[in-house]
Amino acid sequence: MALDYGKCAKEIYETLGGRSNLVSAAHCATRLRLVTVDNDKIDRKKLENIDGVKGVFSSNGQLQLIIGTGTVNKVYEEFLAVSGMTAATKEDVKAAAAAKQPLIKRMVKTLGDVFVPILPAIVASGLMMGLVEALGKAIPGFSGSAWYGILDMISNTAFTFLPAIIAVSAARVFGGNIFLGGVIGMLMIHPGLINAWAVGSMAEADIPVWHLIGDFFTIRQVGYQGHVIPVVIAVWLMCVIEKWLHKHVPEMIDLFVTPLCTVMITAFLTLGIIGPVFSTAEGYVLTFAKWIITVGYGIGAMIMGGLYPVTVVAGIHHMYNVIEAGMLSEAGGLNTWMPIASAANFAQCAACLAVGLKARNAKTKAVAIPSSLSAALGITEPAIFGVNLRFTKPLLCGIAGGAVGALLGSVMHIGATAYGVTGIPGYLTTLDYPLQYTIVLAVSFAIAFTLTWIFWKEEEEDEKKMPEQTQEKLQDETTNMIKETDEKTIYAPLTGNVIVLEQIPDETFASGVLGNGVGIEPLTGEVAAPFDGTIATVAETRHAVGLVGANGMEMLIHVGVDTVKMKGEGFEVLVSEGDAVKAGQKLMTFSIDKIKENGYSTTTAVLLNNSENYENFKVIKTGSVKTGEPVITI
Repeated sequence: MALDYGKCAKEIYETLGGRSNLVSAAHCATRLRLVTVDNDKIDRKKLENIDGVKGVFSSNGQLQLIIGTGTVNKVYEEFLAVSGMTAATKEDVKAAAAAKQPLIKRMVKTLGDVFVPILPAIVASGLMMGLVEALGKAIPGFSGSAWYGILDMISNTAFTFLPAIIAVSAARVFGGNIFLGGVIGMLMIHPGLINAWAVGSMAEADIPVWHLIGDFFTIRQVGYQGHVIPVVIAVWLMCVIEKWLHKHVPEMIDLFVTPLCTVMITAFLTLGIIGPVFSTAEGYVLTFAKWIITVGYGIGAMIMGGLYPVTVVAGIHHMYNVIEAGMLSEAGGLNTWMPIASAANFAQCAACLAVGLKARNAKTKAVAIPSSLSAALGITEPAIFGVNLRFTKPLLCGIAGGAVGALLGSVMHIGATAYGVTGIPGYLTTLDYPLQYTIVLAVSFAIAFTLTWIFWKEEEEDEKKMPEQTQEKLQDETTNMIKETDEKTIYAPLTGNVIVLEQIPDETFASGVLGNGVGIEPLTGEVAAPFDGTIATVAETRHAVGLVGANGMEMLIHVGVDTVKMKGEGFEVLVSEGDAVKAGQKLMTFSIDKIKENGYSTTTAVLLNNSENYENFKVIKTGSVKTGEPVITI
């Protein structure tokens, strides 16, 4: 029976509490995205039971209703009509949702947005510094050579000019001109100012001062090398000033008046007020952080090692980047926070590996073992979200192992020469402490692995076996190209590796709430029609298409995970809504490299949204596949 879009929209509207409880509404390829005034007014259970709503969840301040490809846009139109609201973009909804977040969470997210993009530069420099230092120790005479000199200069460049890099990133986050931000960052480390690292050895009376208004307004001629917080605050202020001027300066003179006034005003405020005040505040923050690590003979470090995975789950772990960057930017500074993170991450790796080795369920093994390897290299999200948090006990066992490892790291005074690097790669940034670092990782791993092996038991529902299908049988059922279409067959829209639904690295897709199907890890950047049909939807950001085929099949092809955040970069759609297409016809192209560069998985979800209507739904192909080979039958 066809869904009554108007009735669905009206019931959603009423259950949400009416217009007075709505802030913004938009939709993507599969979901209705809403921001409400008060979520407590909403009966989630009633919302989930509305005909047409396949699932409800909250994410980053948004209430998201899963409705399905080809249906969500129709429900959305009816929702706008019944609510009297105007259409909003996904960016509008994100902005409205962000504004509702608690101040602390917004501040932490902002810091993450500033520091995460510059991680590649910091990681590259940190690793290179480690390699250069290792060569200097291993090869007699190398430390005095020309090669050592130039490599040392290249490796420490990112840290020498860290304020300028941070300033550019901060200007992008705060919505200002990134080049003006760069000017402010470079101003704070201008060679005309005394290097901040040299000030400590000077008497206060010897530090030159500009007396701009007698003794009322003076500026010490000191740079801010090694400082982080003052740069972020200064660029935030710059962006506020720039935006205000753009609104109030006549367009005729805006081009030169706004940049001039923005830089001049920000420069004086930065050198005269922001720099001195917040550099002092930053000093207190770093002192406090170091105290936490060492308090009670490492008890503080142990507590933070246990809490670290919790902050990863909460999405606020990027706040540590500020502390680590500050530690490194001090003269001869070492990142003593790194062992805490490394112990915590390696313990989660161990817990995840224990699950993978102990589990009998093939799906659990297939997810857990690769995720543990990723965590060993410092990327823990797959292990935490995909395995440990899901089963709970492994997460807790990992927390125990990380806490003990962090305690040891603090007691042994381990320090790193970079941030953003943990686990096995951390050896390159802890060259002065190889034995101590090994002990930290080994103890963290042993405790977490042992506890998980003892206390975690596979639940019965996790032991259900997949239908036995041999690769030979599957190969017999496939062909290398579409010769004659079959209305009950869904053909591979991409060339690559087919994985089962549960292995897709996205909880919504993997849960099957959007329908049964498969994931494909693509080898080429082309998507073809999986059957004869009509294009129902094309995502605004061009990363997903929806099709309707014979027998009422509703298919979603969603390229990559979280690729909506790429805003269409690297994607090109070759069809439009309403177009009739034939099986094998090219629908879109995308750049695999672009997706990876942005840090997203390329795994493509191929889902039959209304799979519950087909009793004979069956995945007939896994593993290597070519475009046009049968993958699913109904």
